[in-house]
Amino acid sequence: MTAIAQTSQSSFAAAPSWRRPLVALGLVVAVLLLSFRRDVSDLAELYWTNTTFGHCLFIAPVIGWLVWIRRGELAQLSPKSWAPGLALVAAGGFGWLLGEAGTVSFARHLGLVMMLQGAVVTLLGPNVARGLMFPLAYALFLVPFGDFLEPPLQTVTVWMTMHLLHLFGVPATADGVLITAGGKYFEVAEACSGSKFVIAMVAYGVLVANLCYRTWPRRMAFMAMALVVPVLTNGLRAFGTIYVAVLTSVEQATGYDHIVFGWVFFGLVMAAVLAIGWKWFDRSPDAPAFDPTALQGPIRWGLDWPLAALLVLATALVFPAWSAAIAHRAQVLPAHIDLPNVPGWTRSPVSTRAPWTPNYPGADHQLFGRYVDNQGNAVDLAIAVYGSQREDKEIVGFGIGAIRQDDRWVKVKDLDALNGGAVMAITAPGPVERRVATWYRVGSVLTSSEKIVKLETLKAKLLGGRQRAVAIHLSVEGGRDPRAAMAKFLTAIGPLDVLADRSAGMAR
Repeated sequence: MTAIAQTSQSSFAAAPSWRRPLVALGLVVAVLLLSFRRDVSDLAELYWTNTTFGHCLFIAPVIGWLVWIRRGELAQLSPKSWAPGLALVAAGGFGWLLGEAGTVSFARHLGLVMMLQGAVVTLLGPNVARGLMFPLAYALFLVPFGDFLEPPLQTVTVWMTMHLLHLFGVPATADGVLITAGGKYFEVAEACSGSKFVIAMVAYGVLVANLCYRTWPRRMAFMAMALVVPVLTNGLRAFGTIYVAVLTSVEQATGYDHIVFGWVFFGLVMAAVLAIGWKWFDRSPDAPAFDPTALQGPIRWGLDWPLAALLVLATALVFPAWSAAIAHRAQVLPAHIDLPNVPGWTRSPVSTRAPWTPNYPGADHQLFGRYVDNQGNAVDLAIAVYGSQREDKEIVGFGIGAIRQDDRWVKVKDLDALNGGAVMAITAPGPVERRVATWYRVGSVLTSSEKIVKLETLKAKLLGGRQRAVAIHLSVEGGRDPRAAMAKFLTAIGPLDVLADRSAGMAR
């Protein structure tokens, strides 16, 4: 019994069979992190500056701890380099290449994590990888994700807040994400959607479900609770903030919200979820993470660890080389471009009531002007032209386009499409209302979908198509019938794909 106890507490790092593979793994990981240092730097900046992904700072220490508590079981395994692990490295590298070509940071970051996972599987082998299955999978939480949750969670938060305000006798109306209550004006912004709570709770819930439960029904029930509780409590938080503001002042309510309902509130939600699930914990804290005797099978397709290390690096680094080979293609643009002449419309000074222009910080050319017809309809036209796209020079992305980050203008809601263009209602303090319609020209496609823009950009980068990208916005400030004014202007200006191509110097 004494020998068994000593073996279970020994560290795998001290076992002779582990030393060289661990050294090789450490060197490979260091080279990969150095080679993809821009992505590592981007991730670190996101973790540190974006509160939605602040929980990612704790993921790497948690992974280290998960490996540490498995040290006894791992010591009873012998690592053996394994050729099929290179497939995971290659998949991660190709995903990174797609993200680099399509300017999709999520794909690049996921690809980097997959390459690191593949390095572990290749250098330590399938038996060890199975023992490290959960820590390896948990590394996926190093990838920032979940921005797509913000719009639906905003809608849910508005719905809950409105019902609670009416329940407490507060007259309130909602227009998209804007709520008017007690004569005061509130925005349920992305930061108020609760997405950061939900994203962090997913990572927290997965960890607790693995460590504290053995059976899958209990794990799934705990995860459901971990997802539902933060959504409900965030609705209560938003309601509480508005209710306090109605009774006192907006300044007092928002200050209290940011201090208490920010950090302390989320900590209480985490503690409450854990306390509710405590009663049904069915896994002993001392239970082994895995059974090493079940992971002692023979390994086919083995490699010597020096060759395995070289193959991991060669496989991963071929994709940055591929990216560099295609990175410098660009459409030759004219040195100067002008807004078009539109039959029946004349140029007019732009509005100074609440100035608005779209945000395209990486564009090679940007144009903005106002047109007025003989009936007094006024339409603003904005054009942004890119010879090519790359990181920090993208036509779609966070804070790029009709609404910039921390702008005075706030998106109220999406409206019905107009001639294939996406239309949104926005507002600024005053209040001043606008309608904005958006189109993009990428490759041979005219679209309003940001996903199609990314796909066409990817195709152009990898297959050598037209690299230019053009954004076109039509906007009307106020007005009796802004949609009719934009439709009339569209008829007069002609096909937008022709306008986009001419703006990029591609006469048709």
